[in-house]
Amino acid sequence: MLFRPHEECPGFVVVTAGTIRVSLTAANGREITLYRVHPGEICLQTFNCLVEDRPYSAEGIAETDLEAVLIPRSEFRRLIADDADFQKMFLAAIAYRFGDFERLIEDVALSGMEARLARALLERADADGIVRQTHEALAIETGSARAVVTRKLAVFTRRGWIERRRGQVILKAPEKLRECMHGDL
Repeated sequence: MLFRPHEECPGFVVVTAGTIRVSLTAANGREITLYRVHPGEICLQTFNCLVEDRPYSAEGIAETDLEAVLIPRSEFRRLIADDADFQKMFLAAIAYRFGDFERLIEDVALSGMEARLARALLERADADGIVRQTHEALAIETGSARAVVTRKLAVFTRRGWIERRRGQVILKAPEKLRECMHGDL
């Protein structure tokens, strides 16, 4: 756990290796992944906390081994004010991150559960087409409940698109998942 809601932000984190997953948890316990921070990307939570002098409102978890540099608050503010290259890089990274939020809103508000799950499977698959996530983790990715994910995975299995094994989902027909993701089925 790197940060939690209501904690103060000590500075700006620059990820050099690994992944941070940023998520929100509702009062009822449901959780949704907002975005992931990979090397070269920014964490909007951290940015917002530093610029607005507010505590975190979401949580950040290292999903993998993580290497990062912490730029103290005062140095971050100096870089934003005085370093044109940093400003340019930072603004481009913010624009990129807003694309993630647009996609999240589109997925949750405008896409059906099957499309969201197909996208999550395709995005989380390794090079061999294997997704190593629990049904609960996939529910968090899709803004759904574990039981719903389990039912939809059963549908995908019957269609021959995936194969399920303990702790794994093997993509058998990624092209069908892409079609489903884009609403072409």
